[in-house]
Amino acid sequence: MNQLRHVLRLTRPIHLFLALLTYTFGLGIAHYLGTSLRPEAQFLGGAIALLLLAASGLFTAGFRPFNEPIVIGETRGEREALQRLLLAFGVAFLAAAGMFFIFLQRASFIRLDSGLLLALFAALALGNALPPLRLVNRGFGEIVDAFLIASLAPTLAYILQAGNFHRFLTLLTFPLFLIALACFLALDFPAYADDLRYERRSLLLALTWQQAVPIHNLLLIVAYLLLAAGPFFGISLGLVWPALLALPLVAYQVFVLHSIAEGAAPLWSVFKITAFAIVGLTVYLLALTFWLR
Repeated sequence: MNQLRHVLRLTRPIHLFLALLTYTFGLGIAHYLGTSLRPEAQFLGGAIALLLLAASGLFTAGFRPFNEPIVIGETRGEREALQRLLLAFGVAFLAAAGMFFIFLQRASFIRLDSGLLLALFAALALGNALPPLRLVNRGFGEIVDAFLIASLAPTLAYILQAGNFHRFLTLLTFPLFLIALACFLALDFPAYADDLRYERRSLLLALTWQQAVPIHNLLLIVAYLLLAAGPFFGISLGLVWPALLALPLVAYQVFVLHSIAEGAAPLWSVFKITAFAIVGLTVYLLALTFWLR
């Protein structure tokens, strides 16, 4: 039972929840633009995205180098048993994703664009976790996760339904990508000491602390400016203004990170919750607005 709890934790449930939100947002765009939503593509496409992300999380943990524990205080036997379980579940998730892909193909939902998008999603999710590439250890893991969750997941949801691309996807998912990237960069700060100890190449280590703080703040500022500028690109202000309700959380996060950089004692638990809340609240408000229009 303890091992199954570790497996569940290492699927990164919060990442999956954020991906579910962004996937629902993509469906909301399709709904707003008048597309009749088809339940097979709606549920199977979402399941494929979540299974690939969960497998990526399990493989990331399962292929950790031996100098880095999977679970604190583990024995060698416990580590080997957990590794086998993580890899077995990861392979099972991939097999389930492949089966759902076949179902979509037989139902004629897979065309060239959706097929290439799914292939890109799978390649990035696996390339992020599996050796020899393992982008997660090369300073690109946060970028890949942000792109998968904030850009590819909603785009996949829309294209499986509409069968084509719409400019709303770029105009809305790019700011979400910046917000998600700021979130994952922020989460590197509490893990900074462990990253140094275990020689993990996080985005924070690649950028250095001095550069990462202003870059984090700039990502958030640019993202919400782009959302606020939506009317200049043909997106009704009524569609994007609810996302700006997350700005008080953004201001708090920027202030806290600046204070930490100046030497203030960090309260990492609140800091991490705020980082996830900024992404989740922004996506939720956007999705809700598009679904209700």
